[in-house]
Amino acid sequence: MRLPILLTLALGLGGFNVTAAETENPYLYVLGVAQDAGYPQAGCYQQHCMPGWAEPRLERGATALALVDPQTSKKYLFEATPQLPRQLYMLDQQAADYVLAGVFLTHAHIGHYAGLMFFGHESMGASKVPVYAMPRMTQFLSNNGPWSQLVAYNNIALQPLAHNRTETFASVGVTPFLVPHRDEFSETVGYSIKGPDKTALFIPDINKWSVWKKDIAEVIKTVDYALLDATFFGAGELPGRDMSKVPHPLVTETMETLAHLGPEQRAKVWFIHMNHTNPLLDSQSREALLVRAAGYNIATQATRLNL
Repeated sequence: MRLPILLTLALGLGGFNVTAAETENPYLYVLGVAQDAGYPQAGCYQQHCMPGWAEPRLERGATALALVDPQTSKKYLFEATPQLPRQLYMLDQQAADYVLAGVFLTHAHIGHYAGLMFFGHESMGASKVPVYAMPRMTQFLSNNGPWSQLVAYNNIALQPLAHNRTETFASVGVTPFLVPHRDEFSETVGYSIKGPDKTALFIPDINKWSVWKKDIAEVIKTVDYALLDATFFGAGELPGRDMSKVPHPLVTETMETLAHLGPEQRAKVWFIHMNHTNPLLDSQSREALLVRAAGYNIATQATRLNL
């Protein structure tokens, strides 16, 4: 990664000086785009990580979305990342007077739930923040410290989710669906988020598309936005590893899977959840230019998708 390019990207996003919500329709707001450990990653002092250590404005938080609903003055999080304090600040700049009405979790890997700790006694001391989770995820949080303390102290209030059951909030519907992934402590879900006009698909973590019971190309045809797992870009990204055996769909594999779709369908795709090694974190890398030239999008912090 080249520092001038990434610095230009950060400044182009306006840092965290985002404008307040100015629409009546709900929308999604991207708060983070990196894999669980963020960019730069702890313990990484390789060439691609060094710009992030040298310039804090180049840091990228773990993947998280906000759902902002001006009709109800409520806001929701998808994922509670280790960068939750900064991401809550970003969200407050976007919708300062809105109530945080819920947090939706996908699974029990650190970048997706560890930020719950900031709702706790030692930090925010929050009161009954609704946390929406699937059955195994609910059991994990209830029965294992320190997460169980959040429940005992009523910092969070666990709300049960079920596969393909829609949770309705005014003009927005949120539907979790099971996806195959490494499920050591919980199941893993993606989400369908349906607004009054448009629908988004959010799948930050999944195993290869071929092991999912659904055809991702056909699913994309039914939505307006598809925020998809882009943890690794392609072959050779992890030296010494056979990337074909890494349990994520490589960006190159996803592009090959969707190559038969027309431009309108490919434009629905937003790649997200990028590992610190992924060249798509550099907006001017050869790989990023290739992805955009093929008609796909790369999510960045402050990306806004109207629903």
